[in-house]
Amino acid sequence: MAKLSATGVKNALPAEKSYKLADGGGLYLLVTTAGGKYWRYDYRFARARKTLALGAYPDTSLKNAREQHAGARQMLADTLDPSAQKKLQKLHADIDAGNTFTAVADEWRAMHLVEKSDSYRQRSERILLNDLYPAIGFRPVKEISSVEVLAALRKIEDRTVDIAHRARQLTGLIFRYAIATGRADRDPTVDLKGALKSRKVNHHAAITDPRGVGMLLRDMEGYEGRPVVKAALELSVLLFQRPGEIRQMKWEEINWLENRWEIPAEKMKMARDHIVPLSRQAITALKRIEPITGRFPYVFPNERSRTRPMSDNGIRTALRTLGYSNEDMTPHGFRAMARTLLDEELRIRPDWIEQQLAHRVSDPLGRAYNRTAFIKERTNMMQVWADYLDDLRDGGETRGQNVSVLMRSS
Repeated sequence: MAKLSATGVKNALPAEKSYKLADGGGLYLLVTTAGGKYWRYDYRFARARKTLALGAYPDTSLKNAREQHAGARQMLADTLDPSAQKKLQKLHADIDAGNTFTAVADEWRAMHLVEKSDSYRQRSERILLNDLYPAIGFRPVKEISSVEVLAALRKIEDRTVDIAHRARQLTGLIFRYAIATGRADRDPTVDLKGALKSRKVNHHAAITDPRGVGMLLRDMEGYEGRPVVKAALELSVLLFQRPGEIRQMKWEEINWLENRWEIPAEKMKMARDHIVPLSRQAITALKRIEPITGRFPYVFPNERSRTRPMSDNGIRTALRTLGYSNEDMTPHGFRAMARTLLDEELRIRPDWIEQQLAHRVSDPLGRAYNRTAFIKERTNMMQVWADYLDDLRDGGETRGQNVSVLMRSS
């Protein structure tokens, strides 16, 4: 039987009935009454007659149809059903289409950005929508290479190095989520360490001289904004924890019996439980705000949604209202303020300070201290700190009556 030619396929015309033009081995061209031309392969598998569709002419040429036909015959030789294999390939293709970077990232966004701060969420979404989705969003997440990710990051780097580093971190989070949910095998961003320009380290602005701190405390005392924001300002300086930890303080974490704020590990940067002893002044500030926010989960709830914490711009905006620019004082600067004055003015042992700052502190054998390490000394320290702040606010510069108990020599 003569095989088909490219010219014969092209010139095949419709007839009153659909007909077949055989090419041999079960491969043929089906010509319909409407003029459509479709490649088909008839075969038998497990004693059943089956037909495999190989595409439509001219999108699928004679050459391409023969290549597919040869592949299908090889499957039969390997005791595989070509029709079942085609369905399986289509299923995998559909899965890959649903597991593009955009699809996985959108799923990650819905699960992990809900409880993040407004600024973090908005920044992350800008990076995804403006930079990552256009570059790699259409690609199946498991097929994306480190070279593709780097190309996307390079375009961001041309604008700003800092955002490029943030984009790399964000991309890594999404790939790790894809791995955890079975959509990817590895995170290509791990290959990009050192590939981007180094970003400049911007230290958080802080007031660290006693006179300047006293003036800041007096300005804070005269703050006329929302009581919730004023209390957050007051506790930021008294407790000197990270701004995110202050904002997300919950009433259920306050141990009134022990006068402690007990922060669970999942909320801490170092992923360890942390205890913050509460001075008399801190307890007073909490009692003052409790009638206002005590019925909500957060001590400092968001003004628009009481089930969410205060925006990370709340304290920053209050400082601007008081006349302190971002170069003068930042919410994170309360930590630097406390570290400096506790060390240089009050002569507190550095390991006690670092432990209270929730930094990683090790004993002589290299083991990390547990959450109750130096708890008695830290409780005394927090009271001395609060008393010292009162003295600075009142115009003095003394070191408090109990400082001798906390001298560096222990």
